[in-house]
Amino acid sequence: MDQRSRQKSARASGQVRDVLDGIRRVVRVLRLSDRAAEKQTGLSGAQLFALHQLADRPVVSLNELAERIHTHQSSVSVVVQRLVEQELVERIRARSDARRLELTLTARGRGVLRRAPEVAQERLVSALRQLVGFERATLARLLDRLATKMGADGLPPAMLFEEERGRRKGAKSRARPARRRRRAAPASSLTQRRRREAFASQ
Repeated sequence: MDQRSRQKSARASGQVRDVLDGIRRVVRVLRLSDRAAEKQTGLSGAQLFALHQLADRPVVSLNELAERIHTHQSSVSVVVQRLVEQELVERIRARSDARRLELTLTARGRGVLRRAPEVAQERLVSALRQLVGFERATLARLLDRLATKMGADGLPPAMLFEEERGRRKGAKSRARPARRRRRAAPASSLTQRRRREAFASQ
């Protein structure tokens, strides 16, 4: 390899490292935030992010919530279902159209938010909004191209760490052994003899 080729290779390696370092920093902030949210509230960062968005508007539809979270309806519906199961969010019929379901926080959900930490997703969205329009467009195009090069272009864009949390919970429930019913202890020989004597005297 001649000197020019070595310089080109070294430059490419440095650029790859810079990109990876940037991704590592962003993912680290998001993961630490997700762990902090789970530790303090028992919820994932994605679930807490959804609760924060619901707190800003008392009642929203699933599509409106997806727009506020900047994700697809199919992705946010998984998060909403888990929040409903935990009685933090409830589905209600819209006043204007009974066929339409809307989402609202429950009293329990508002209580969780009062002690909840800030989630990194909000900081990420704020940082992206601070970029100039062409920077966001360039970043989106390059990330999409990177996902395609990795063979991940066909994967659904699930909310961060939510699928991982769902698999972890499922594994725990499968690993938990079923409770066995306790069998009544057999009566002692003395107790059995007394029962037979009492029966015979009747």
